Amino acid sequence: MFFDTHTHLNVDQFKGEETALIEEARKQQVNKMAIVGFDTPTIDKALQLSRDHEGVYAIIGWHPTDSETYSDEVEEKLIQQLKLPKVVAMGEMGLDYYWDTASKKAQHEAFKRQISVAKSMNLPISIHNREATEDTYKILKEANIQDIGGIMHSFNVDTYWMEKFLDLGMHISLSGVVTFKNAPEVKEVAKAVPFDKLLIETDAPYLSPMPYRGKRNEPSYVRFVAEEIARLRECSIEEVAKQTTLNADQLFKLT
Repeated sequence: MFFDTHTHLNVDQFKGEETALIEEARKQQVNKMAIVGFDTPTIDKALQLSRDHEGVYAIIGWHPTDSETYSDEVEEKLIQQLKLPKVVAMGEMGLDYYWDTASKKAQHEAFKRQISVAKSMNLPISIHNREATEDTYKILKEANIQDIGGIMHSFNVDTYWMEKFLDLGMHISLSGVVTFKNAPEVKEVAKAVPFDKLLIETDAPYLSPMPYRGKRNEPSYVRFVAEEIARLRECSIEEVAKQTTLNADQLFKLT
């Protein structure tokens, strides 16, 4: 059984197909998934899908590229939504220095405020980090994030940073990037990360694994991520499925 810990079945690319894709995922033994909402429409949709489907959970927060719109009103609504029974974490939050849609100041403020909310509610966090690794690490360290822990979502830097984030109590989640031939650092991470700190995800509809690279990603494709990790770690795909699902269940307090 697989647990896709980060998917976006709540975006327009999947409109009208959500139930069919959840059923297809189940056929591929993806019996659990966390749908990540990152702004008002996607949060509402993630919550709806989690209500309507068994084994579907929600992670909700404010994306760094939308940090300029983070406000007291947004935060107050998030706090109420985070209390809902199938919300398992807060995010995705973090820093993104690739897309020039929000100032660094606004991103840092929104990130720190969300960490504070998550800590007050004892919820783990899901981290978006794009070309902002040093600042992401610094903010998490200063926040004593080990108190709640969380996920370095779609981890795509090297084993040096893997160790740094592990030292903060974070989990490392690998996406379809681990299947890419031009991602040697991520393959090294897949081999080196402690098994009890490893998670798998699709980030669908993005980052499709081989052999679907360049096409729309889907939750059922998380098995290709697990297959590549099993190959790199020289273990069975069943071991990867069992351990990563256990890790997610424990982090999300589902066991």
